[in-house]
Amino acid sequence: MKTLIINCGSSSLKYQLIDMATEKSMVQGLVERIGIEGSILTQKIEDRDKYIINTPMKDHKDAIKLVLEALVDKENGIIKSMDEIGAVGHRVVHGGEKYSESVIITDEVIQSIKDCIILAPLHNPPNITGIEACQELMPNTPMVAVFDTAFHQTMPKEAYICPLPYELYEKYGIRKYGFHGTSHKYVANKVAKVMGKNIEDLKIITCHLGNGCSIAAIKGGRSIDTSMGFTPVAGLMMGTRSGSIDPSVITFLIEEHGYTIEEVDDLLNKKSGVLGISGVSSDFRDVIAEADKGNIRAQLALDIFHYKVRAQIAAYAGIMGGVDTIVFTAGIGENSSLTRRESLRGLEFFGFTINEEKNSIRGKIQEISNEGSKVKIYQIPTNEELMIARDTAKLVK
Repeated sequence: MKTLIINCGSSSLKYQLIDMATEKSMVQGLVERIGIEGSILTQKIEDRDKYIINTPMKDHKDAIKLVLEALVDKENGIIKSMDEIGAVGHRVVHGGEKYSESVIITDEVIQSIKDCIILAPLHNPPNITGIEACQELMPNTPMVAVFDTAFHQTMPKEAYICPLPYELYEKYGIRKYGFHGTSHKYVANKVAKVMGKNIEDLKIITCHLGNGCSIAAIKGGRSIDTSMGFTPVAGLMMGTRSGSIDPSVITFLIEEHGYTIEEVDDLLNKKSGVLGISGVSSDFRDVIAEADKGNIRAQLALDIFHYKVRAQIAAYAGIMGGVDTIVFTAGIGENSSLTRRESLRGLEFFGFTINEEKNSIRGKIQEISNEGSKVKIYQIPTNEELMIARDTAKLVK
């Protein structure tokens, strides 16, 4: 069975078509800068030149349509028609407490995902757009929702219960959920395999750093804490999201300066983070380029980001009673040597040094710490799509 995986992020879309008989990826694609100037689709098929389309994409619906056209393109595609696809697996960010595992998509499931938009306003809408666009174009193909929140269901109560009146958790489900679970699970298992260790014997810190960012503490193969919270806006500073801040800032803006709830929500989710500090872009590549030119605010945005990552890594080493390996993944984590180096600066007392030559290599599974380091540092490209494909194939069968 051929399974199409759709992974919609806040400003990007990754896709793969996987032959589940071999778990081999037939085609990989990435749509970047959705809703941002310079939108681009890049499709890769083994032993062929990259297929690149530069065209404006105002939203994820435009992106999905372009993806499907690229798959069946007579010269550059991989299949003759959509009928060759046996199932579609969709990454869905937030399922609330209702879903702790993957499910076949029904009208009820779609409504539940819509009900959680308030919890994931940047991601659930494009997730739904991806689902509905595929349903419209492939009405007879079964589809599965794979939730980011599932992996973090192993967190203990002391990690996920918010220090608010307990009845707010009981009545409204206000708690830490955590996100990027599929990615954290994949790279944790992958690094254990690369190290030749049993994951149950390891204390792992996984750093998923992209336009959205989260860090997880994984002990014995189980997530015991993660930086994102009730919604993906919590935790680290990100591309456009503020990360965790003093909640009184919200009441201050509303009471003293006349902001509406909607304006504050838009501010925290879409106008803050690296974009808000730098005034340049939410794309780290743009910000790094400006910092290299001497842009003070761009450099400040990077300094704050690296500080936040460094502090979270140190905290999770503390709650696990140590750390055996730290893994960097996702767009920035896999590709930015600057981010890896600066996020670890000052943590060398853990017992590692960085091999600068290896650290300069992008997007490769490798250890970047020097031989003899007590704590091993790795960069591992994530493969959320394969994890999603496995769940999808299992449910459809």
